[in-house]
Formats: sequence, structure tokens, C-alpha cells
Amino acid sequence: MRSTGLPTERGSTDGENQAMNSNPSTPSDPYFIDMPHRIRAIQAEMAQHGVDVYLGSRLRTLSWTLDAFCPWRSYVVIPPDGLPTTVTFVIDAARVADDSWLDQEHVLGYGPMGGQDQISLLTELLTAHLRGGKGVVGIESGLATYLPEGNLTQYEYERLCAALPGARLVNSHDIVDRLSLIKDAGTINRFRKASRIVDAGHQAVYDAIKDGGHRGMTETEIAGLAAYAMRKAGSEWEWSFTGGNEIASGYRTGLAAGACTPASRRALQAGEPLMVDLHAMFKLGLGDHAHNYLLAPATARQRWHAHNFLDVVSLCLRTYRPGISPSSLADELLRFCEERGFAEYMVPGFEHGIGLMGDEWRIGLNDGPFPYWTNPEHTYQANEMLICAMQYACPEEAIGFRYENPILITEHGCEALSTYPLTIDEV
Repeated sequence: MRSTGLPTERGSTDGENQAMNSNPSTPSDPYFIDMPHRIRAIQAEMAQHGVDVYLGSRLRTLSWTLDAFCPWRSYVVIPPDGLPTTVTFVIDAARVADDSWLDQEHVLGYGPMGGQDQISLLTELLTAHLRGGKGVVGIESGLATYLPEGNLTQYEYERLCAALPGARLVNSHDIVDRLSLIKDAGTINRFRKASRIVDAGHQAVYDAIKDGGHRGMTETEIAGLAAYAMRKAGSEWEWSFTGGNEIASGYRTGLAAGACTPASRRALQAGEPLMVDLHAMFKLGLGDHAHNYLLAPATARQRWHAHNFLDVVSLCLRTYRPGISPSSLADELLRFCEERGFAEYMVPGFEHGIGLMGDEWRIGLNDGPFPYWTNPEHTYQANEMLICAMQYACPEEAIGFRYENPILITEHGCEALSTYPLTIDEV
């Protein structure tokens, strides 16, 4: 088998140092993440829960353990001690090794060659940590709203069970979910930077559409000019699987319960609303912010809807704090909406989970009344992060608004990471 370095409790051995990428970030880097520490934390949880070797397959796990983007079907095998090994599509293995903190000895490429397919490589790596072929393999399985979640497929499960007849495959994703819940400084700073990049995209959109500049433009053009501005500012990808930058105009802003609007070729039109939901990625940290417009001339009724939305978003941001839960937050906000007479237009959900690339939608752990959905009684803690996500939709009047922003729960409230002004601009 391939050699691995053996990290100690307080530091790294020479073997581990040699296995690291030649250009790692350092603790003085504001975006630094101590990846060996993360692996040791997983290994400690494995020992506590009787897991002999961990097979990660979810995109969120790959990002959190490798610090590299893995767009192809990939896996990470974490032994009881020492360094992990990732297995990815052979056409991308060299790039993943170059981006990751691991070297090429710990990034293997699979392909349709004898002994080099996914199951063969995984079987070899896992067997090395199963004494006499027996033991517990921690796997990642479950349900998700997010299409590229990466849970182990039935085919993979059956093939691995056949290849490892003496082993038990046990669902163990809660190990990574628990450890990744509270964000470290490097992760938080990456999200702050990604949010600054999104702000640059919004500024570019505003500069392009103000003073009637929107005339003749389409939703896809808005998405493209924002993407160009964010790429210039350092974004690696408009990361959202919901179509990259989500742009909606006119009736598309008010689709019933709608919170997913990939840009269409629809032309912007005077007198209509415009919703601009931008996404940027910086070192796997994710920027996600939505801003709204009324394309002049605006009516008094449109302004009434706009004031409603701005007021409830402002209240929401003032309400987030440690100790609050999604259900108690929703109760408070929906009471406000009822008092103001617009509750029927609010989608009754106000946030979704977020983490490094691939960690999206569910908040907290899989411990709620509906498996793999957010527990409505989840209690927020300081240094948790989520997306404040609010949708206002009035289909019969062809108007709606969206607000999204990564927020960090602080000791006494929250920090909204995008600092773009909370307004609905008339242009």
C-alpha cells in the first residue's frame, strides 16, 4: 500500500509535511484552515464511535477535508490515523492534487482500466484498515434536496458490500456534520471575501442598468455582466447549481413560492420588478446575495410591496442571535407580516444552511422530525453560519422580491457578510 505520514496530536511528522502541497497557506494567512487538525478530529470521532475507516463521498465532505473543488464523482478514505487519500476521476486527479493540501501520492485517479475502477481502488484502500477483512466502514448515505449531494449510491453500496464481505458499512455522516457546524476563522474570512466579490457584481449591475441602461437588456445579459465583474474580483465560479447567477424580471419574480430563477432570455421591461441573485466562490467559501429593483416607472402598489419586504428583512436580521431557532424566528416574523397585512405573500421559511462548497440547504444535524430536513427547533450557536433567505411573491400582481445573504451568528446577534445596501432601487 501507499505510505502515509502519521500526524501527532499537536503537530505533523516529517512524513505528513512531505505529503502536503508544495504551496500550502500558512497560519498567518487570513484564509488559512488547519486541514491536518480537521482530519485528526474526524479520526477521534471515528475511534469514539467504533469506525475503523471512513469513506466520504459527499461534496461537502470532500471540500471540508481536501480544501479542493471536486466536480467529478470523488471519494475520500480516512484511516484511523495518518493522512487521507482521495479518489477522483483520472482526468482531474493532477489538478485536485495541485489544489489540495495533499500530494499526488494521496490523490488517486480512477478510470476504466484493470484494477483502477472506483470500486477496485476503494476496496484496496479500505481493506488496508480492516483487520482480517473485518470491521466497520463509515459511509455517507441519506436524503437531500441538493442534487449533487454525493451520498453513496445503491450500486456503490452493493458492490462494496460484495467486495468487503467481512465488513459492516455504517452510515456515519454525522461525524463530519457535527465537526463542520461551527466555523473556524479561515472559513469565515473566505465567506467574507466571497461576499465582497458578490458586492462588486451588484455594483456592476447597478452601474449598467441605472439611468435607463436596462433598456434592451435580457436576464442572461445581467447574469453575464455580473459574472464578469465577479471574475475580475477573484471569483472562481458562480457556484449555485440553480443556474449560476439567478436573474428574474417581471412575473418571474413573483412565481408562487418561487425561490429558484435561473436567468432566461426574457427582456427587461419598464414598470416591472427585477431580482438579481448573485453567487461567487473564493477558496470554496460561498458568496450568495440577492438585490432587488423596480424598473421605472414604479407604482404606489409596487412601492407598498417593496416597503413590506424591506421591513421584514430588517427585522429578520435584527432577530438572529444565539439561542433562537428556525421555528421561533419564523413565528416572530410571520406575526409581523400578519400585523402588516402581507403574510400571504411571504414564503414561510427564512434561512437555509451553508458551508464550504457542497454544504447547502439543511441547517445543523439530521436530528429533526423529518429525516434530512432542518430541525425547526435547532438552536443557533455563536459562529454558526447560514444563509438568511427570504422570498416574497405576489403572482397575481406579477411582483416578488428575494433576499439572500450569508450571516454569521455572533455572541449577541449576527453579522451580515454582504454589505451591499439593503434597498429596493428604482432605476
